[in-house]
Amino acid sequence: MKITAAVLERENIKSDFQKNEALRLCEVDLESPGRGEVLIRIAAAGVCHSDLSVINGTRPRPVPMVLGHEASGIVEEVGPGIEDLAPGDHVVCIFAPGCGTCLPCSEGRPALCTRAAKHHGVGELMTGHRRLSMDGKPVHHHVGVSAFATHAVLARQSLVKVEADIPTHISALFSCAMLTGAGAVFNTARVTPGSKVAVVGLGGVGLSAVLGAVAAGAGQVVVIDPFQSKLDAAMEMGATHAVASDEHTTEAVRDVTGGGVDYAIELAGSVKALETAYDCTCRGGTTVTAGLPHPDARMSLNALKLVAEERSLKGSYIGSCVPQRDLPRMFSLHQQGKLPVEKMLTHRLRLDQVNLAMDQLDNGTAIRQVIEFG
Repeated sequence: MKITAAVLERENIKSDFQKNEALRLCEVDLESPGRGEVLIRIAAAGVCHSDLSVINGTRPRPVPMVLGHEASGIVEEVGPGIEDLAPGDHVVCIFAPGCGTCLPCSEGRPALCTRAAKHHGVGELMTGHRRLSMDGKPVHHHVGVSAFATHAVLARQSLVKVEADIPTHISALFSCAMLTGAGAVFNTARVTPGSKVAVVGLGGVGLSAVLGAVAAGAGQVVVIDPFQSKLDAAMEMGATHAVASDEHTTEAVRDVTGGGVDYAIELAGSVKALETAYDCTCRGGTTVTAGLPHPDARMSLNALKLVAEERSLKGSYIGSCVPQRDLPRMFSLHQQGKLPVEKMLTHRLRLDQVNLAMDQLDNGTAIRQVIEFG
């Protein structure tokens, strides 16, 4: 079938994405789903910094590629072997699915699935196929999703059915932002009630971590970001203290928390932000990072403090989540008013505005934007 998709055809576009037409709307061929695959109509796709990182070269990927990984959709057709989904089902897309049989999956850590990493790294679906092409030549899938398009074919493992009564433009935000941000709080850090938490970097994932920290019962939630508008948004979502990102950040956090936080969650994707998060923790504190800096980036830390103060530094990919387990729980919390993800939605756009969305994400004038498909 013919679909319309936003295609990245060249790498390392650093800025002015609308002017440079970083993503070009093209007519793309999409094959029918094969065994273990599902065709969905995209309903809504969130605009995440991970998409921008592919465009600007921070996260190198093969091109041409249809971007977009945070999305919701409606099932239109299922391939052979699919019995638990049917046309009309509401689903959300998962960019880090698990095969269920490799060692990490067997240990309950599907985000580290070796099969998914192998295929997604070269632009394939988890089934090992590419279903996108243009002018007779293959087009790569973005982490098995490619949601900046009217339709997509995904491996069954890359989808979770939504049983809750949630609008598609809201459910889309759970598939990456909420899983990653709140998941880092719930699963990786394991924030305890009454504890002190700092969140560094207040994009959509960072604000999801703020919502998660509030839902987890943190006693203090300190937010750190260079943009005042994002600090204000975090305060409206339950943060207790806002600290500007500057040379006095660490001192300010230690002042308001009486010596540092128990948990610092870094979601800015920069080494400086990660070092700040680590420096903001107290003795025995835990730093969790879910940011994705350039692969060449390196950090420095005080190794003595790591041992003598029993600090911890943890990585968190897709919030250390098991999506089939965690998404229903998060949807339930949302319906109870405890994860009001809609508060961070600043723009609802059309697919032909995708480059505008990238500009707004890059210059900090947007938090979470959603592209909707009529």
